[in-house]
Amino acid sequence: MLEALKKRRAIRNFESREVELDKIETLLEAATYAPNDRMREPWHFYVLQGDSLKRYEQVALDYLNKRFPTKPHLVESSMKAITNTPLVIVVTSAIVEGDEGATKDNVFAVSSSIMSIWLMAEQLGLGMVWRTRGVGLVHDTALHDFIGASDQEQLVGTLCIGYPAEEITSEKKRSPFAEKTTWL
Repeated sequence: MLEALKKRRAIRNFESREVELDKIETLLEAATYAPNDRMREPWHFYVLQGDSLKRYEQVALDYLNKRFPTKPHLVESSMKAITNTPLVIVVTSAIVEGDEGATKDNVFAVSSSIMSIWLMAEQLGLGMVWRTRGVGLVHDTALHDFIGASDQEQLVGTLCIGYPAEEITSEKKRSPFAEKTTWL
């Protein structure tokens, strides 16, 4: 497991081939085994591919053009993140009305479910990047509205998934845990 964690990478460049339905279903099943407070299972997954992904591209383009009207090069480079992606899964977390603590716990659980998807993607020969800012549209209402999420859901991540276009072999440098640990 430690080797799998060390090997995990954010993959941003994908082959054009579609991800098979059985692999998508395996990713989603893996996500449902994430730990979650009181078994609320607070996640919901919106799968975008084909026509829905093309419509999402337009939503993202409209958002970026509005946000960066004087930076067309930034818009163009940001859009490559979507136009080059055969599968997007948008993940939301349930909001618990009147219970901010439970709502936060739900976001933690959904984050764990996303990590489960990421590790399963690696196992299946897929690559993934978890986007929040920019074309991830997690901090804007445009994607929330586009997927038809309810007012009781908040976006946690936009997962871009596909077959890696190139193999990543180098190990990422990480700070030793000792530098980030206080023993009490």
